[in-house]
Amino acid sequence: MINIIDTRITNLRQSITESQLDALLILIDENRRYLSGYTGEDTGYDESAGALLITPDELFLLTDSRFTLQAQMECPNYQVITYKKGLAKELTGLLAGLETNRPLRFGYEKRKMSCEQFETLQTEISSAGLSTELVGTVNLVEKFRIIKTGPEIDAMKSALAIAEKALLSVMEILEPGMREKELAWALEKQMREAGADAVSFSTIVAGGPNAALPHAIPGPMAIKPDQPVLFDWGARLNGYCSDTSRTLFTGKPDSQFKKIFNAVYDAQQRAIEAVRPGAYSCDIDAAARDVLKDKGLDTFFGHGLGHGIGLAVHEQPSISPVKERNTRLEENMVFTIEPGVYIPDWGGVRLENMVVVRQNGPEVLNTLKVALG
Repeated sequence: MINIIDTRITNLRQSITESQLDALLILIDENRRYLSGYTGEDTGYDESAGALLITPDELFLLTDSRFTLQAQMECPNYQVITYKKGLAKELTGLLAGLETNRPLRFGYEKRKMSCEQFETLQTEISSAGLSTELVGTVNLVEKFRIIKTGPEIDAMKSALAIAEKALLSVMEILEPGMREKELAWALEKQMREAGADAVSFSTIVAGGPNAALPHAIPGPMAIKPDQPVLFDWGARLNGYCSDTSRTLFTGKPDSQFKKIFNAVYDAQQRAIEAVRPGAYSCDIDAAARDVLKDKGLDTFFGHGLGHGIGLAVHEQPSISPVKERNTRLEENMVFTIEPGVYIPDWGGVRLENMVVVRQNGPEVLNTLKVALG
C-alpha cells in the first residue's frame, strides 16, 4: 500500500509544480484516503477527520486528538500533527516554515472549503504577516482517481458481489404487504452481515407510484400486488463502493411494465455496447437516450445516464448530455450505466450496471440478471 501511496504522491507533486503551487491542502475525504491510506471519515460537512498538507519535500496529516493514534498507525509516510487551536492556526505555522523568494502560492480544494474556513484561514495568515496567495484548485487529485488500478477494480467487484447477494436474499422474502423501509433495512442488514463496511449511500426502495421518484426515500408504504418495485443500493468495502439498480414486479408483469422495462433494458444495452476507449461520455448517454426517444419515452428520462464510481459513489466521469462534462473515455475508467423511465402516478423502471472500459470494449461487473423472463 505504501508503494501505491508513494506513486500517487509523486504524480500529484508533479501537478502541484505544473500549477505553480508551493503547497496543496487536501480536504476532500476520498482524496485524503487516496493519497494517504487514512480511513478517518468526516461525519458532516463542517466536521473533519483531518487534512493533508503536501509540499515538494514534506507530507503532513493534520487532525485532532480523536484521530491522532489512528493516523499514526495508518500513515507512516506522513508527519501527523495534532491541532489544539484549529486547523487554520496550525496551517499558518507550517506555511511560515516554507521558504520562497516570492509570495507563497498555497492551493486548497475549493469544492470542500467553506466560506467560513476560508475567511478564518485568511485572517490567520494575515495576522501572522505572511505573504501568501490562496489559490482554489479543482480536480488536481480527481484526474488521477478517474483511472482505476486492478486492485481498485477488484475491490469494487467484491463490494458489488456482497450487494448483489443481498438483493437475491431480499427477493426470496419480497411479497405484497411488506413496507419499503422494511425492505431497505433487510438489504442493508444482509450487506453488513456479509462483510460490508457500510452502505455506499442511503438505500432506495420505492413501490408503485413512488418508483417515479428517482431518489425516493423508503417510507411506511406497503408494497402492493401487481406494481413495480425499484431498488437502488450499494455496499462499501475497504473504501470502495458499488451501486446498482434493479426493478422488480410484484406478480405477473403486465403489458405496460413489460413495454417500459424492455425499453429501458434496450437503452442500457445500446449504451454498454458503445463503451470503448476513445468514445465520448455524451455519446454513450445519447445512445441510450435515442432508444427511449424511438419508443416515445425519452421525456420520462430526465437524469444523466451514469457516473463514475470508486472511493466515492459519485465521481468522474459524468455520463450525461452536459457538454461541459464531456469526457473522452480511457481504459480502466469505471462508471454506471443507469437509464430510467419515470411516469407520474404509475411508477418507474431503472436498470443500473457498473461498467469498466477495457481495451476491447466494455466489461460489465454485475452478474445479477437484468432482463425479464
